Amino acid sequence: MIPLVLFISLALVILILTELRERHRKNDNHATRDTTDNSCCGQHLVCERDKLLMPLDKPDYYDDEELDAYADIAPENLTTEQSDAIRDVFHSLREEDVTGWVRSMQMRHIALPPDIREEALLIVREQRLATGGH
Repeated sequence: MIPLVLFISLALVILILTELRERHRKNDNHATRDTTDNSCCGQHLVCERDKLLMPLDKPDYYDDEELDAYADIAPENLTTEQSDAIRDVFHSLREEDVTGWVRSMQMRHIALPPDIREEALLIVREQRLATGGH
């Protein structure tokens, strides 16, 4: 009898955790909208459109002027060398500089390789959560 109760309890816990994970995943999907979506609700952590941009006169540079040569190149068209150059700059940044660097890259029309983009957005989300921002 006791093993049956334990089994049922464990099954319920797994079911509840699965449901919570699905809800969290749906919230994350809402937080990271597809860039083709023309709306921005303003409630998610990082708007992947130009909404991340703050009204600045000009982009800030992070000792990365050489990346300007990659402006207007789609992420899938970046060469390995170009992706590596962007990756090298990204990995040289302090975490607190990542948000500004992403804004700067957007203003300069420089696409991030998908892996760097995801890592950068994760850092931005963590910083916003830590500071209580949306």
